[in-house]
Amino acid sequence: MKKGLLITLEGPEGCGKTTQSELLYNYLRSKSFSTIKTREPGGTKVGEDIRNILLNSDYKNIDFLCEFLLYNAARAQLLKEVIKSSLESGKIVICDRFLDATLAYQGYGRGIKKKVIFTLNKIVLGNLLPDLTLTFDLNPEEGLKRALKAKKNTHDRLEQESFFFHQKVQQGYLKIAKVYPERVKLILADKSIEEVHKVVCSYVDKLIEKCRPGRITTNED
Repeated sequence: MKKGLLITLEGPEGCGKTTQSELLYNYLRSKSFSTIKTREPGGTKVGEDIRNILLNSDYKNIDFLCEFLLYNAARAQLLKEVIKSSLESGKIVICDRFLDATLAYQGYGRGIKKKVIFTLNKIVLGNLLPDLTLTFDLNPEEGLKRALKAKKNTHDRLEQESFFFHQKVQQGYLKIAKVYPERVKLILADKSIEEVHKVVCSYVDKLIEKCRPGRITTNED
């Protein structure tokens, strides 16, 4: 029987999910829950090396299938080194991007067939799915402005993609939220950081309240 909780944060570029993942991590730690925070691609030495390739603007012509496989390779390593063991020990795992990012970016954005994505997801993830996914919705124009400002007027490889690509990604996330309403909660990201954080905490608190006793460990355990 699965222990721990897997909470994933998703959304288009500049939506604020990384800031919210940090705030959520601090919030859960303040409540004495044993919590770790990680990201995709990344979270391991192998994953971070793959991340450097995927976001490097020198690789603008990377093949879409190659890109898709690299993301899944990083995910497989993250599952092995970090996520599975953390869940087994009863920890709450916060992951900045996860499987829905693949469907939004490589599926809706790149046009890779869903059957291919779902097949590889099954190979990499098995039966593991997030307990809760918080998807931050923001129009691409505002999101790219935020991303540019945060990175001091430089864009990584994905941020340099066409506006049409980013529109497809955003629409993909909206479609995913409609298909999986029990797991995926859509949050409007055009509010203040504090307002968005309150919504995030409300969803997470409800999830924790539903958990059976002993599923989640605390720092006192």
